[in-house]
Amino acid sequence: MRLLKWLYPGLRVKRYLLLATCGVGLSMVGLGLSWGRQLLGFLEAQLYLYRKAAAGTTALYVTGVLLLGLGLVVVGIAVKSVVRSILEIITPEQEAELIDVLFRRRLLKSGPRIVAIGGGSGLSVLLRGIKQYTSNITAIVTVSDDGGSSGRLRGEMGMLPPGDIRNCVLALADTEPLLESLFQYRFKDGALGGHSFGNLLIAAMTGVTGDFQLAIKEFSKVLAVRGRVLPVTTADVRLRAELEDGTVVEGETNVTLCGGRVRSLALIPSDAEALPEVLRAIAEADAIVLGPGSLYTSVVPNLLVRGVGEALAATNAPKIYICNVMTQPGETEGFTASQHVSAIERFSSPRLIDSVVVNSARVRPHLLSKYAAANSVPVILDFPRLHQLGVRIATGDLLCQGGVVRHDPDKLARRVMQLVSSIKKSN
Repeated sequence: MRLLKWLYPGLRVKRYLLLATCGVGLSMVGLGLSWGRQLLGFLEAQLYLYRKAAAGTTALYVTGVLLLGLGLVVVGIAVKSVVRSILEIITPEQEAELIDVLFRRRLLKSGPRIVAIGGGSGLSVLLRGIKQYTSNITAIVTVSDDGGSSGRLRGEMGMLPPGDIRNCVLALADTEPLLESLFQYRFKDGALGGHSFGNLLIAAMTGVTGDFQLAIKEFSKVLAVRGRVLPVTTADVRLRAELEDGTVVEGETNVTLCGGRVRSLALIPSDAEALPEVLRAIAEADAIVLGPGSLYTSVVPNLLVRGVGEALAATNAPKIYICNVMTQPGETEGFTASQHVSAIERFSSPRLIDSVVVNSARVRPHLLSKYAAANSVPVILDFPRLHQLGVRIATGDLLCQGGVVRHDPDKLARRVMQLVSSIKKSN
C-alpha cells in the first residue's frame, strides 16, 4: 500500500514513472531486435514481418541499437526528473549541488574510523578539520567542567556540563554559519546572562528526553553532525589535584587557576565508569587522537575514567597525541613536548603514545610578547627525548595566528590524516 502513495495527485512523479516505463519498453524492444531474441513477445511479434524482411541486413541491428539507445535516454531523463521533483520539495537549496553532496557524503562514509579524545576548545578545532576527511568520527569528551554556563546548569539542574559537548557537536555539524552562531550565542543580561543558547537547548532536551546522552543525539540530528559526540561517562565527576607543594585543589576551574605544578590527579568519585559506547569506539578505531587541549583539565581526565586507559592499552590502533603549541601558566609551565607525553603516560600506561604531532612554525613576535606577559611560551620541541620515549614525530606548520595562538583546523587535520595514512602503509 505504501507504494501506491507514489500515485497520489500533485506529487509530480506519476508522469516520470510512466516515461521511465516507456523507456524500459523501448530498450527491451531494441535489445530484442539487435540480439535476435524475444523479450517482449507480443510487441515483438508485430515486428515479425520486419525482422523477416530485414534478416541478414544491417538495418535490423541499426534499428535495434537506435531503439535501445533511445530507451536508455528516456529512462535517464525520467529518473533525473523524479529526483529533481523530490529535491525541489525536500532540499531546494541543495538541488544544484546534489552530485557534489552525494559524492562527498559517500566518500566520507568510507573514511577511517577516528576516535578523538579531549575537551575544551582544542578538541573542537581538531574535529572541525577532521570532518572534511571522514564522517566515521567519535568524539569522546570530558565532563568535569564546573565553570561558566556549564557549571551553573550542572549545579542548578543536576545535569552533566554541556559546554564542551556543544562545541564538539557544532564543530562536526554540517550546517549554515547563521545556525551555528545561534547555538553559540551567549546571553548578556538578566537571569540568562552568561548562558549560551546551545547549552540551554541541550538542557531543555535533557528535560524532555530524561536522558543527557539521548539529548546529545537529538541535538546532533538537528545539526546534521558528521560522526557522533559522546560524554566519556555519565557519572557526576569532579577533578581533584594535588600540587607539588602538597596543596589539594578540587574542581576543574580551581585546578586551572591554581598556578602550581600538578603532582597527582584523580576523579571524584574514583569508580566512575566509561560509557559502553566509548569503550566500543576505542576497540573499533583505526586511529585514536588525544588533544589538543589543556593537559590536566581536558585530556588526562578522560584517562582517569574506569575502563578508558585499559581500552587504550588493549587496542592495536595507533595512538596519536597532538601537543599544545603554548604552555599553560601553572599547569604546564616550562613543559617540553616530551613532558606532555610523559604526563599522559603517567596517568594511563607506559608507551601508550605511538606518535606525537608538534607545530614547527614560529609564533609571531607580537603574539610571543602578549603570551609572555601571562607566563606562557611556545612548547619546546625536545626531539632527542621524544625519540627516547619511542614515539614517531610529525612536524609541520599547524598555526592559525590571529589574535591568539592556536591550531589551524585544516592544517592540523591534513597533518593528522597524512600521519594516519603513513602508519597504515607501514603496517
